[in-house]
Amino acid sequence: MKEIPLSVPNLNSEIIENLRECIETGWVSTSGRFIGMFEEKISDYISVPDAVACQSGTAGLHTALRILGVGADDEVIVPALTFIATVNPVKYLGAVPVFMDCDDFFCMDAEKVASFCEEECFFSEGMLRNKKSGRIIKAIIPVHIFGNLANMEAIMDIANKYGLKVIEDATEALGSFWAKGKFKGMHAGTAGDMGVFSFNANKIITTGGGGMIVSKDGTQLDLARYLTTTAKDDALFFVHDDIGYNYRMLNIQAALGVSQIDELPKFIDIKQKNYSKYRRGLEDVQGVRLMDYSDGMSANHWFYSLLVEDSLSAQPGERRNKLLKYMIGLGIQCRPLWRLTNKQKPYKRDTAYRIEKAEYFESHILNLPCSTNLSDHEIEYVSESIKCFYAEGL
Repeated sequence: MKEIPLSVPNLNSEIIENLRECIETGWVSTSGRFIGMFEEKISDYISVPDAVACQSGTAGLHTALRILGVGADDEVIVPALTFIATVNPVKYLGAVPVFMDCDDFFCMDAEKVASFCEEECFFSEGMLRNKKSGRIIKAIIPVHIFGNLANMEAIMDIANKYGLKVIEDATEALGSFWAKGKFKGMHAGTAGDMGVFSFNANKIITTGGGGMIVSKDGTQLDLARYLTTTAKDDALFFVHDDIGYNYRMLNIQAALGVSQIDELPKFIDIKQKNYSKYRRGLEDVQGVRLMDYSDGMSANHWFYSLLVEDSLSAQPGERRNKLLKYMIGLGIQCRPLWRLTNKQKPYKRDTAYRIEKAEYFESHILNLPCSTNLSDHEIEYVSESIKCFYAEGL
């Protein structure tokens, strides 16, 4: 059996024609027709008026935070359980993160956010302030982890109550949408003030790298397009009236995206079917559980997460780590969750509010291979390998 990677792009030969056009015309950098075409395809897919392509999801978050007024010494509520790139842009602006626990589906615990705002802060003159630091709480960044959707109804209620801005990190959730409730029919990234997507190589569709900023507010998107193209006021005479960023997506990247976005419905269907195959293959294995996706939504099923329970005598996470090493030894690429961001060296001194469930998930979750080009044989091999691990009493 060849090595089974965790998550790799699913590319087809049709992309070559778009790349050939970029090369033959010379439009390979930050100008070219594919950038606008990709923006239009994304905005049409998620039903928003416009979108702004950028260099990465991180660049998108940085830009969105700035547009929404986050600055030095402001505080931003962020998840403890997320990739560190969610939080780094907060620091880029000199702001300070406040870390929140997760719910049963890995996303930000809205109940704890409400408790923090009520118990640890005070609201005065239209501003929410942290009692201990005295700093203004300016924004919330919920992350739709692995294609699950955060509890945006509750988060938006909190934001509206305290005048907070909401930036949705939807970098893992393109194609996920609400199937019921207040946001029924709306896509990840469209419930808050602004949303950001990623097209990194391991995402459900890819441009190799790259991101997308979305909003229902055209003024915000105009500013995003201005800031991400180095705040250029006069392109002929190189006049810049503000500090901007060289964050524009490349045309050659967008050429990939234009082809990939048309494949997205098929990829989501494959992801959902493969998840069901894993579920059937692992349902009789004692000690593991394939994690569910939250109710009331249609998830893109980007990543599959296996909860590995401890044996009675094991230290927390010991069995998960043994299974991880066992699978890697068989050529099956798996990965643990990220180390919680509040534990990372740059963030250890920042506020972490009642982090409990995220601690458990950090040491007990194993992500399984989830590429859209996985074969049935590979899924069966992964499942049987997990069964063998437990059958051997490892």
